[in-house]
Amino acid sequence: MNAQKRQQIFERLKAHNPKPTTELDYRSPFELLIAVILSAQATDVSVNKATAGLFQVADTPQKMLELGVDGLKAHIKTIGLYNSKAENIIKTCRLLLERHDGQVPRTREELEALPGVGRKTANVVLNTAFGEPTIAVDTHIFRVANRTGLAPGKTPLAVEKKLMKTVPETYRQDAHHWLILHGRYTCLARKPRCGACIIEDLCEYPHKTSD
Repeated sequence: MNAQKRQQIFERLKAHNPKPTTELDYRSPFELLIAVILSAQATDVSVNKATAGLFQVADTPQKMLELGVDGLKAHIKTIGLYNSKAENIIKTCRLLLERHDGQVPRTREELEALPGVGRKTANVVLNTAFGEPTIAVDTHIFRVANRTGLAPGKTPLAVEKKLMKTVPETYRQDAHHWLILHGRYTCLARKPRCGACIIEDLCEYPHKTSD
């Protein structure tokens, strides 16, 4: 895909949604970090239902630690992998207090040193909480980047690197959210809604289907 097409894709995505953001509910970098850890292999809707109650009683690392693993599990048991997520979150809260004065760190290395935080989670926090132009490649972005021809790659890291190189700088900050939302609501996994797609004529997907 050439640079002109990429430019047009992001121009349209921006026109359609000028200020995209995450669909996770949060009020602080700490709440966002916890919500993103919980969102692995779970929907944002299910995470928001669980955190609505959780953040009422534990909106800081100290309060979360006081809940303990079992107390935390009671709030998140509707979410997949909640046992391991609870263990990781409690360990992460302990490290936030011990190493970072209870604050969420602002570097990738420090974020990825926290239990349950991989590259994708670190990218989301850096982008959404701290305004850095990172792109977290989840299943939606991986699919959209490959299917459209925007940034083909065999691994999430390969796609991320290609996007960081080819997305025009003006759009890099918001590219993450535009592509996730496009994959979530239009460029669906099983049957893309090509007929309802605002970038259909720019897409290089060979087997387009109409809605």
